[in-house]
Order: sequence, then C-alpha cells, then structure tokens
Amino acid sequence: MPKAQAGGQGRYLCLAEREEIAVLYAGGMSRRKIAERLGRDPSTISRELKRIPQRTDDGHHRPYRASLAQADADVKARRPKEAKLATHLALRRVVQARLKENHSPEQIAARLREDFPDDPEMWVSPETIYQSLYVQGRGALKRELVKHLRTGRGLRKPRRTEGERRGRIPDMVNISERPKEVEDRAVPGDWEGDLILGSAESGSAIGTLVERATGFVLLLHLRDNHTAATVADAMTRKMTELPQHLRRTLTWDQGREMAGHARIAEATGLDIYFCDPHSPWQRGTNENTNGLLRQYFPKGTDLSRWGPGYLDKVATELNNRPRKRLNWRTPTEALDKLLSDQANPPGVATTA
Repeated sequence: MPKAQAGGQGRYLCLAEREEIAVLYAGGMSRRKIAERLGRDPSTISRELKRIPQRTDDGHHRPYRASLAQADADVKARRPKEAKLATHLALRRVVQARLKENHSPEQIAARLREDFPDDPEMWVSPETIYQSLYVQGRGALKRELVKHLRTGRGLRKPRRTEGERRGRIPDMVNISERPKEVEDRAVPGDWEGDLILGSAESGSAIGTLVERATGFVLLLHLRDNHTAATVADAMTRKMTELPQHLRRTLTWDQGREMAGHARIAEATGLDIYFCDPHSPWQRGTNENTNGLLRQYFPKGTDLSRWGPGYLDKVATELNNRPRKRLNWRTPTEALDKLLSDQANPPGVATTA
C-alpha cells in the first residue's frame, strides 16, 4: 500500500493537507478559500470533500475526516486495479449492447451518465472501454466488438511513431495568450486551421480554415506537398483575398507545416496562436468541419487529384448548408449579417 506523502504540492493530496482541509472546512471556510490557502485547484477540494459520503444511512450529516479520506485514497491507489468492466456485469452488458449498435466509446460514456445519473457504478470512461477492447489483461469486452468501432481496427494504432514526433516551432505563441474576446465569437475574423491528410502513399493534404463565429470555410490547395513553405504560400494567397477586418487571429495545432507562421503573420496581418499538444478541442470548430469534409474527401485517398476549383466548390457548398448552431442560417448568411451589423451598429443613423 502506498505511504501517505509527508509534504504537500505533489500530484495528490497528502495526509497533512487533508487534515488542514478538515479543520478549515469544519470552521466554515469555503471550498474556494481552502483551495487558495493550500495552493490547489478548487475542483480538487470539492472532489476531496465528496470522497466520503457526507450523510449516514439514517440521514445525519457526517463530517469530513482526514484519516478516512486518506485510507480511501490509499485503497484506490493500489495497483494493479481490476478492470471495472471485468467486475461489473450489468455495466459490461450495457456497454456491449451499445457497441453492437455502433455507438462510439465517447457516446456510450456520455449516455451512461445521462441514463444513470444517480448510479456512478454505471459510469465508465471512453478510455476504459478502449482498453477493455484492446489491452491484453483488461479485455473484459468481447474482442470481436472492435468491428463496431468507426475504424474497425483489430489493433489500436498510435497517431504517430516516435520518429514522427513533432518538435517545438520556433517563436510560437501559445493559445493561452490569445485575447479572451476571441472566445465570445461575437466578432468575425478569428480563424481555426489544420490539414486533412490523404493517403500515406500520395503524401497529399488539403488546408482547412474555419471562421469561429460563423463556421465559414476556406480550403487551401496544396498540390505537391504540405511543407511549411507550401502552406505559407497557399494561406497567404487565400487570406489576402479577404478584407483586413476579417483577418484578426488564427489558431492552429503544433504541426511543422506552420513553421513559417511569422511569414504568414507578416503577409496577412493575422495574430497566430498555437494549441497545446494533443488538444484538438481547443480548435473544435475546425475539428467539426474537418469531419464534414470527409464526406467529400474520404480518408486514405489521394487528395492531390482535386484542383482549386473543386475545393472552392466544396467550400461554397458547406458555406451554404444551414447549421443548427446558427439557428438554421448558413455560414454565408451569418457572416453577411455580422459584417452588416458592424457596418451599421444600432443607434447609428445611416444616410441615404
């Protein structure tokens, strides 16, 4: 059994911190104040205070006790752990049934919380489902169920081999420094971008740019390769077709194709920011759009066969497709409205 840490500020709370939490919470201090006092995140304190049920079976309040919480933490830290899907028959049956209906592990995990809100024993993470399918020794689920996953692979494939790991791009600015108003999506001109890749044999790719407020799409034709120079040239040509006020910011992942970001910024006036590694949700609008584009450009195909005219046609089709998040307006209509509102703000009279 792991020993309790003597000092604080490790990854996990130690006994001394738990004792301080018990004293401060009993004294009426709020979770947020306790977090500030200990230098911890407020969510850490909130989860800790929920570690032991706060009411007894007869409904009386049970105070938080550091010794009980530490004992619970020690038990849960034991390794190796038994796989939850191997020991919980009812949960395993539900997960297997939903996999057979071609639900993804993420969809299953989310719906379990909706369908069993008061029963945490019926909750499971997407990663646990994947491990139960793929990892030897944790294979609680029937192996043939992998055919119901979107990839249908019998083996789990890493995104990149060790030799393909991305290095740090010089002088990049992290997304944490991006202006907070970009999150509001109230003003057009903030873009997210990425590449969709073709077959490994062709080495082909298409650049995708999506405006955050409206979902308006631009596609970059990368005929021969997707090196930093090629991407910089294509992006500069496409973005400089737009008026300056629609070129505020661009958010991209840390792919080497953006090593020429300084050149792009100088030519277009864009402020360019880079996501954290392995954080595609930080440019979720672009991720969603790339999924839509796979209807036109399936995975594993040679994307170099499509010329700039066809890419513009696909972009136009997407930009004229009604979107639920836009109250069923199209991205083109939404962009036009935002630009019109900017040109004619409320309360400002226009002259004939």
